[in-house]
Amino acid sequence: MSKTILMVDDSASVRQMVGMTLKQAGYSVVEACDGQEALQKATANRVDAVITDLNMPGMDGLTFIRQYRASPASSGVPIVFLTTESDEGLKAQAKQAGATGWMVKPFKPDQLLAIMRKVAGA
Repeated sequence: MSKTILMVDDSASVRQMVGMTLKQAGYSVVEACDGQEALQKATANRVDAVITDLNMPGMDGLTFIRQYRASPASSGVPIVFLTTESDEGLKAQAKQAGATGWMVKPFKPDQLLAIMRKVAGA
């Protein structure tokens, strides 16, 4: 049975690139365009990991993580930021909110897959 990854980004092209990379590696992908949609999908479906952007309209990635981590559905689910931000203060906030890892865009497909295998398994 394949692992399901929730991909959250307001950029359709980023969601498409990440989704294609993950699907080619055998993962199932659920997409959301902002934190609010992600929260609904993450609590309605069982996901094995989440990849989220930080800066999104509506609900940003940090707010999404804080609200998702308040739900029992998030227990044991790794969350990795995929963002253009590299500020150490933001990384610390993300970790405190419950993020597992941090990747800076643009990403390399093999790097993304290595991180997903590490946090979610094959």
